[in-house]
Amino acid sequence: MTQVVLGENEGIESALRRFKREVAKAGIFQDMRKKRHFETPLEKEKRKAVARHKQNHRSRSYYRQTANNSTSNK
Repeated sequence: MTQVVLGENEGIESALRRFKREVAKAGIFQDMRKKRHFETPLEKEKRKAVARHKQNHRSRSYYRQTANNSTSNK
């Protein structure tokens, strides 16, 4: 549970900003979106497969970029 203690001379706007920052840092919104609807085991596996594919694609493109930069400098 995220809590924000209001300072003595602190305005409500700044306290609300601090609260939003703490909630985002704790990952409450992401968890809430994830649990909004029931996800079947098949859907969960598909989602994880897509995430793995994206991660592999990003890492491959990063290595290609660094390899191209190192060969072009020679």
